[in-house]
Amino acid sequence: MLEAVERQIGHFVADLDDKTTTLLYAKLPAGKRLRAKLILKIAGNSLQAIKVAAIVELIHAASLLHDDVIDDAFTRRNKPSLNAIYGNKTAIMLGDILYSKGFFELNNISAKVAKIVSNAVTQLSLGELADVELSKNFNPNKELYLKMIYQKTASLMEAAAGAGANLVGKDEDAYMRYGRNLGIAFQMIDDILDITQDSATLGKPALHDFKEGKTTLPYIYLYEALDSEDKAKLISLHGKTLKQDEEAWIKSKFQEYNIIQQSYQEAKELVQEAIELMSAKGEESLSAIAMAMIERDF
Repeated sequence: MLEAVERQIGHFVADLDDKTTTLLYAKLPAGKRLRAKLILKIAGNSLQAIKVAAIVELIHAASLLHDDVIDDAFTRRNKPSLNAIYGNKTAIMLGDILYSKGFFELNNISAKVAKIVSNAVTQLSLGELADVELSKNFNPNKELYLKMIYQKTASLMEAAAGAGANLVGKDEDAYMRYGRNLGIAFQMIDDILDITQDSATLGKPALHDFKEGKTTLPYIYLYEALDSEDKAKLISLHGKTLKQDEEAWIKSKFQEYNIIQQSYQEAKELVQEAIELMSAKGEESLSAIAMAMIERDF
């Protein structure tokens, strides 16, 4: 039924009656539509569920447009990002249009679903701001990292699951916990892949996050494992273009202290908890979606 979601998104964009917006939106890669899949798996294929799925995907697209501008990212899913082609102003304005259209359409669903989704967008924006602030210096604080990735990534996945459950009278809290765990694990795996995958697979340079000033979970665990001299060296490399030997040093330390496996295990535990929640409710298809989070290469 993802085709129905795509058609609904097309209707929403066409409703704006603006050729430039239609053209620009057509340039955006669709992605995996994970949030839409969650909603349809939980709530079924009703028109309301399809509309909520389309709204959440519009909001997600808007957040990525803004994210690419904030991060000075010029690729998105191995293709030039919209800001790389048309400039930051155009990308920001298209993001604003998609956010606004999503909020407008929420008014036609229900007050509770609108509250769930709009609260997630507030959290998402707070997470973006926290990401910018935390990127100014090396951040060894795991709790600050976890709060930021919850807000920036997991909050919208949590809302998608909660909105879907609300539409059909399911246990909203359990499904939101599932979505929250899924979102946090999803971001942790992304952060790991930034270190382990090659540049061709990622569509961006390896160790890009660290060079951009981000301190993700593997770097926090590495910092905790290092002696004082190596701690100082790691901090000195943060947020700078790395030489080949500096990249090699970081990767060797990850291997020496088994950091990637430690980080992966934390993501896996979150996913296992999500699977147990859904298995208890007979939602085997949602368990499969959760497993796909930690088994992906990109």
